Amino acid sequence: MTAPAAAPALGAPLVEHVLARYRERTVAELLRHIPEQSPPYLYELAADYPTRPCKGLRAALCLATCAAFGGRSERALNPAVTVELFHNAFLVHDDIQDGSELRRGAPTLPARYGVEVALNVGNATNLLGLRRVMANRRGLGGELAWRLFEETELMCRQSLEGQALEIAWIRDNACALTGTDYYRMCLKKTSWYTFLYPCRSGLLVAEGAGADADRLDRFGWYLGAAFQIQDDVLNLTGEAEEYGKEIAGDLWEGKRTLMLIRLLERATPAERARVVRHLSLTRAQRGPGAAEEVAWLLERMTAYDCVAHAREAAAGLVSAAGREVSAVLATAPEPADEEAAQALAFLAALPDFVVARGR
Repeated sequence: MTAPAAAPALGAPLVEHVLARYRERTVAELLRHIPEQSPPYLYELAADYPTRPCKGLRAALCLATCAAFGGRSERALNPAVTVELFHNAFLVHDDIQDGSELRRGAPTLPARYGVEVALNVGNATNLLGLRRVMANRRGLGGELAWRLFEETELMCRQSLEGQALEIAWIRDNACALTGTDYYRMCLKKTSWYTFLYPCRSGLLVAEGAGADADRLDRFGWYLGAAFQIQDDVLNLTGEAEEYGKEIAGDLWEGKRTLMLIRLLERATPAERARVVRHLSLTRAQRGPGAAEEVAWLLERMTAYDCVAHAREAAAGLVSAAGREVSAVLATAPEPADEEAAQALAFLAALPDFVVARGR
């Protein structure tokens, strides 16, 4: 008889261990439901992004929440696959809208195959997610399946509205935004589908259709905003190989991050006019001098402590998320097995992990 594997240490090692275990289960189940018969450039490409190196955070949250609150995680496997499919469909469409060239260290689908193919693959991935929502009726019963459908509709609506805000700010060259505007966008675009939707789905599977699914909402909202801020910071300060996307891509695309909003608030009138002028142009319109402008923006953000300001904001949100999750986890049942114990520890350790990634 072989000796049992040693339990992972607390903190980041445990989070990485749980992420890896749940990602392996989720991707294997996801690939089982990719149609084998496919027209050219369709379903086989829907498997591309899910099989690239990634954390699998959203699916892991769904499975861990279910296990932590007394459910059998295998019952949450199909909802976790649903989360992962919708996430990857959003990524494909984001890469089209942003003109991104890299995703998880490799060329994006639009960069490799063209916008037409990528758009269709994103739509097909959403279709596969919808089919998994429908499959809940067989595996979980009609009442719970309907609650999960309602959660999916709510997540999609919030995410699309958040994306619309970000697109409108770029299109209309909005330069008078505040931190409140940014946080509202984060709640809709990031918090809902990255944290609230997976946690709410996991709670429903664990506790049934009558569950109070919003108990982890404040945890998810705080952590989602911190997650987005950290992603924005990494876009400016990360290592290209580890980050997996274009460094400073947000400045090329004109995304309104907390750091850019801070710069617009603190810059001199002449500096602000230069920033506004840069943002008024599309990436294609900026021409060969754009690299110099992006370098200048980075220098000004450093001068005005914009990155430090963003990191401080993320740290405050992480502290709030930690307090919220501790209070909710105190109401969870006593763990019945090792998986439930690790799931509880995973949720408790996740806030610090979110802002430590990439450092």
